[in-house]
Amino acid sequence: MADDPATSGPAPDDPIPKKKSKSRTLIKWAVALFLLIGIVVAALAGYGYWLFQHEPGNQDEIVIVVPKGSGVLKTAALLEEAGAISDRRLFAVGVRLHGTDRYLKAGEYRIPAGATMQQVMQLLHDGRTVARLLTIPEGLSVKQILALVDAEEALTGEITKTPPEGALLPETYHISLGDSRDELVQRMQQHMTDAIETHWPNRAEGLPINTPDEAIILASIVEKETAVASERPRVAAVFVNRLRLGMMLQSDPTIIYGLTGGEPLGRRIRQSELDRKTPYNTYHFAGLPPTPIANPGIESIKAVLNPLETKELYFVADGTGGHAFAKTYREHQANVRKWRRLNKNR
Repeated sequence: MADDPATSGPAPDDPIPKKKSKSRTLIKWAVALFLLIGIVVAALAGYGYWLFQHEPGNQDEIVIVVPKGSGVLKTAALLEEAGAISDRRLFAVGVRLHGTDRYLKAGEYRIPAGATMQQVMQLLHDGRTVARLLTIPEGLSVKQILALVDAEEALTGEITKTPPEGALLPETYHISLGDSRDELVQRMQQHMTDAIETHWPNRAEGLPINTPDEAIILASIVEKETAVASERPRVAAVFVNRLRLGMMLQSDPTIIYGLTGGEPLGRRIRQSELDRKTPYNTYHFAGLPPTPIANPGIESIKAVLNPLETKELYFVADGTGGHAFAKTYREHQANVRKWRRLNKNR
């Protein structure tokens, strides 16, 4: 009996199984290709991350300025152009993957030789800009200090307010490129406030100065009278002793301030100027002048608040940069004659 075509299985050469076999093969190849692409992408990503962490950039130290408002792409381009990194795209991707792209800070940076992209990213993230120094010497007037701040090219903006005399603390300030002049002046004022608030409570008992403002006034006179640091407590003692006795301070720097308003006189004081009765002429008025005559440093402030214990009332230059001190006017006159002879011989 012949086989029933309706019930017999497909012949070995039936086309349907072949189609199924081809589909399975294509799926296998697609999966393999997808896996291969994934492996390649992962390998490239891993290699890129390794480069981000380990590849050194510049061979020499580089100083670069990142302007304010620079996004990660512009920053990356600047770094690549300067030679600090090897690939701007890799740097931008790495920064974004670390989540620091919004936290890169503008400023002037010193990129060390051999720094990796990750190290550069961390430098900009931390804002470790180049530290510049601006030294304000003791004994300058506010006008002179503001002139120094105005002349500092690393700073930006104008000085909008002039602080009162004696309100700025002379010291060395750390600044960065692009810092505001106004903000630096405010920092100087705050440092002076902090200094007097720190040292005022530790003052000696019985001083003839009643307020922190009076302490700064007297400290400014001490600052202008001597450039020898070791003399400050002794000079302060002379003025404290005079204030206690109601004597006039008779300080030449106060007269000069009354004449110039804080600028150097550039010559000796004339007799007519000694006779001029400005509020700062301590040869005519007892007590302190109305304001400081300069911006004193911390050592002068400390000297005024804790002066040397002495009965000295006079001092005059001794020709060595320092002063000769005396308890009596007779002793003082002898010291003055020595000074005049020395000047004459010169």
